[in-house]
Amino acid sequence: MESIWSYGAGSGYTEGLDLTGCTVVADDGTIGHVDRQAEHFGMQHLVVDTGVWVFGRSVLVPVGVVRGIDRGSRTVTLACSRAEVKAAPRFRTDSETMDRAYLASVGDYYHRLPPRETSAT
Repeated sequence: MESIWSYGAGSGYTEGLDLTGCTVVADDGTIGHVDRQAEHFGMQHLVVDTGVWVFGRSVLVPVGVVRGIDRGSRTVTLACSRAEVKAAPRFRTDSETMDRAYLASVGDYYHRLPPRETSAT
């Protein structure tokens, strides 16, 4: 299995691609938009602003969960459901993106999710 902290080969990501502002969509609906991209300790992730979906809370999503990127529509599709994103370890402050233990707990959570079928393109 590819690392939860690296974009998959078929995700459509290329080095340097700015995803800030892209709409983030799960298997069952829109989650929010990419507020920022970050990489600390070799752990690439997206901070997603969920807007009113979970009362203005942001979530941290490892990039290994990204199923696909549509540059035309500026959409990032995740290989999980909205409920799975909502149930992930809670993201409270930006300092958590620098906390190895927090990042490890997020990575472990997403790594344990059931595998999803990938759509043929």
